[in-house]
Amino acid sequence: MIVFVTGGAGFIGANFIFHILEAHPDYRIVCLDKLTYAGNLSTLESAMKNPNFRFVKIDICDRKAIYELFEEEKPDIVVNFAAESHVDRSIEEPEIFIQTNILGTQVLMDACRKYGIQRYHQVSTDEVYGDLPLDRPDLFFTETTPIHASSPYSASKAGADLLVLAYQRTYGLPVTISRCSNNYGPYHFPEKLIPLMIANALADKPLPVYGEGLNVRDWLYVEDHCRAIDLILHKGKVGEVYNIGGHNEMKNIDIVKLICKELGKSESLITHVEDRKGHDMRYAIDPTKIHSELGWLPETKFADGIKKTIKWYLDNKEWWSTIISGEYQNYYEKMYGNRAKV
Repeated sequence: MIVFVTGGAGFIGANFIFHILEAHPDYRIVCLDKLTYAGNLSTLESAMKNPNFRFVKIDICDRKAIYELFEEEKPDIVVNFAAESHVDRSIEEPEIFIQTNILGTQVLMDACRKYGIQRYHQVSTDEVYGDLPLDRPDLFFTETTPIHASSPYSASKAGADLLVLAYQRTYGLPVTISRCSNNYGPYHFPEKLIPLMIANALADKPLPVYGEGLNVRDWLYVEDHCRAIDLILHKGKVGEVYNIGGHNEMKNIDIVKLICKELGKSESLITHVEDRKGHDMRYAIDPTKIHSELGWLPETKFADGIKKTIKWYLDNKEWWSTIISGEYQNYYEKMYGNRAKV
């Protein structure tokens, strides 16, 4: 089985590659990544030693290059993690998000149609549903919740989801979609909430919290997410959407305080800053469908997962400190020059 993993040098994609290489040692994994600012090839250093792994530096919007790679490798499965995903960046530069998240998805699916595929899987987000009110804890996102995107980022992901489902209906492309809640864990890029707070706290820098920090997110340990996608690929029904949630709802401010406590830092480091434009208040996923149909449940409670995550950042300071300094962006050239294959 040959599996293309796009965006595999990113946080969730890299963890998924590690999971597949361990869970399916006979599979061949081809990682496609443009290596934008959030793609870190050093994350995949251990995978590089596996003879069943190949890395290709490529832009999923580059139709000619994508078609050539499909022709060469003839993949059985494509899992699309490749996406611009930072909401703040989407507010400043929405065009980039439309380009990668929608047009890039189209190129991949066109290649799947042209060269044949057993399964195309689109990794999406619960943000396509918009948000839920804080005073209705009984409400959750289900797969039938109407799409109601709040930011250019979530709108671009919603557009891609609709395109994926349209390709299934129009062309019969065998697709599935997963929409997950906020992930956390090893190799999380330091611009995101949890790793940013850990890095800043360790350096005794201010911990910037939007508004009052009352926004609620459902947190999912990244390894649980990877297991869910694996199940969907092998047992999920074509044309279906599956919500993946952690049942770990937390206020942002409570997470920051918990990180301070775990690291022995004063809460005086917390600095409230002007809120993000159109900031969603609450995300909460109902994962009943994937549990009842595929038997998946999250295994990691947030209290345990955050401890494991903090320990990983303490043990791997070199990984994230090179990102903060910007040195990680030189890794590809330093290690591999202009070679497209590794």
